[in-house]
Amino acid sequence: MRYYLLSKSMSAKRLLQVTRSHWTIENQLHWVLDVHFHEDGNRARLGNAPGNLVRLRRLALNILRSCPGPTSIRRKIKRAGWDDSFLLALFGHVR
Repeated sequence: MRYYLLSKSMSAKRLLQVTRSHWTIENQLHWVLDVHFHEDGNRARLGNAPGNLVRLRRLALNILRSCPGPTSIRRKIKRAGWDDSFLLALFGHVR
């Protein structure tokens, strides 16, 4: 059972849409960044380093997602590390 504190009244159907849309963001971005890029284990804490690394991770994720095909993000990361031609092809898909 979950309780929500709201600033306005809404129907149960609308509340379901709002809560699911929040978890969509969590599952499509934050979970992927944590699982594939180990973002929660990052030790950069000083200066501009944390913000710069966040931007680089999101850029890398966008590049990986822009590459067509059913291959998972994990496999694309591994293949880009092993095959320089695939790595260069990834940059070719960026618009």
